[in-house]
Amino acid sequence: MKALVLIGGFGTRLRPVTYTVPKQLIPIAGKPMLYHVLDLLPPDVEEVVLATGYKADLIDAYVRAHPPRWPVRTVSEAEPLGTGGGMKNAGDGMSDPFYLLNSDVIASVDLRALAERQHDRGGIGTMTLAEVEDTKPYGVAALGEGDRITEFVEKPEPENAPSHWINAGIAVWQREVLDAIPAGRAVSFEKEVVPGLLPRGLYGFRLTGYWDDAGTPERLLRSQRLLFEGGRGGKGTVPTGSFGTGPIAVLPGATVRGASFGRFVTVGAGAVVDSGAYVENSILMDGAHVDRDATVSGCLLGPRSRVHPGHRITGVVLGEHGEA
Repeated sequence: MKALVLIGGFGTRLRPVTYTVPKQLIPIAGKPMLYHVLDLLPPDVEEVVLATGYKADLIDAYVRAHPPRWPVRTVSEAEPLGTGGGMKNAGDGMSDPFYLLNSDVIASVDLRALAERQHDRGGIGTMTLAEVEDTKPYGVAALGEGDRITEFVEKPEPENAPSHWINAGIAVWQREVLDAIPAGRAVSFEKEVVPGLLPRGLYGFRLTGYWDDAGTPERLLRSQRLLFEGGRGGKGTVPTGSFGTGPIAVLPGATVRGASFGRFVTVGAGAVVDSGAYVENSILMDGAHVDRDATVSGCLLGPRSRVHPGHRITGVVLGEHGEA
């Protein structure tokens, strides 16, 4: 099987960081978000195709410099095409069936079991479903016998939602699904295409592990916590010469001697946390600098940003070269 990963959107809810860095390259629990998504794939996947849009050149360059375990090919779009248009644009040569993954989904899911479910039930596809309280931001499925999806509504008002089971952004589709997507224009796959596929047999695969979409600063940090708690954040121990509990992921070239750390922290490559500073529940991107005796909690610090000596910040997002 091959895998198609959708890397569209502008990451507007993570601005100002995403003015210069695509959200898929923001490090969480020690590695870029995109690579946590790729980690879900079985090792025998033949090829991964990245359907890129915003800042496609940066993603392509990063993947070339840090090649994953699978052969990877990037296919960019000249203008935003939406989820369906992105699938159509990058879908040439897809396997039958193929994996489809959103690039901002952090989840615990067995993709082999998902593919087996699709094989056993047949039909056009099998979509992972997560149970959430607030369904408004998502596509919502109504389930019938054998978890066949009988209705699918994209972003309904809460009173109109047919259930609390939402599209979790990971699926297996038969290749013929690409034929149902109009060519040459932007297409919302979930809104324009999926409802018309229901008569052809679309099934749900209910997730029992953790799931989140890392599209906002709050959910990004929550996703980092889930990864650390799920053992996907590396060793997580506080480095020699620093203090605190961790877990913490320190990327190469970072300096943290004499600093203190609470739980769930990523310190990017070349970042500095000076002696006497304290950081918890935060992401410090490459080259960020937390000065002496500063406190950082619940923050996303963009590349080469700076928190000045003695300053205390909570829930702050700094873009590249930002200061607080």
